[in-house]
Amino acid sequence: MESPLNSTMLFILFLGFVILISKGLYILREYERAVIFRVGRLAKGLIGKNGPGIVIIIPLIDKLVRVSLRTVTMDVPPQDVITKDNVSVKVNAVIYFRVVESEKAIVGVEDYYYATSMIAQTTLRSVLGQSQLDDLLSKRDEINADLQRIIDQATEPWGIKVSAVEVKNVDLPQEMQRAIARQAEAERERRSKVIHAEGEFQASQRLSDAANILSRNPAALQLRYLETIMNVAGDKNSTILFPVPIDLLSPFLKNTEPAAPPPPEDPSSA
Repeated sequence: MESPLNSTMLFILFLGFVILISKGLYILREYERAVIFRVGRLAKGLIGKNGPGIVIIIPLIDKLVRVSLRTVTMDVPPQDVITKDNVSVKVNAVIYFRVVESEKAIVGVEDYYYATSMIAQTTLRSVLGQSQLDDLLSKRDEINADLQRIIDQATEPWGIKVSAVEVKNVDLPQEMQRAIARQAEAERERRSKVIHAEGEFQASQRLSDAANILSRNPAALQLRYLETIMNVAGDKNSTILFPVPIDLLSPFLKNTEPAAPPPPEDPSSA
């Protein structure tokens, strides 16, 4: 008959075996990968290798580090930048990156998140310091593309892929904001004057064309004159005197002129 002591020992051993096995069993999500160190060296899991799914390692010998492959959104703190034309501005940005090689992200750098943040800050100051203020305000897409390319090249040895970098805010000094506002107002006034001058020029061209057409057809000029009289005559509260061209009255004057008397007869002809 088995003694109670032996049963207790077997139960304790079985419980310890279950706990030990549970220490070597991991379940990784679809976006996670495992970096396994076996006696200090990179290794693969016994089952499932490095994920996703169930990954089994050797307890007490292997060490597992989880790495997320999802895209990380990182805010770059505001940086004091002096542009190429000696204007001091404060600029912040946002960077989107993800881990594409989990082993490099763990082995190649101590803290890839912190390292990416530092390289983003230094690159932001370096690139914007080589740009004019007008380019910083108007050519944002080109600057974003340069930042993304430089940071991506710097983080590639760490297994990091930078997908996008966006400059968020550019804080200008108060005096520079007032100067830009005055410049914008002057530009709007210039455009307004140019548009007005263009309208006057086009109107004068149309009037010149109309005058040429009317000068070639006197009847059209008379009809236009009569139409103007009719339009003005619609206002009954005023009396307007128009000089009537002689050309309009000449047909009536010919009809009302008295007939010339016959020449006197010559007495010598009788």
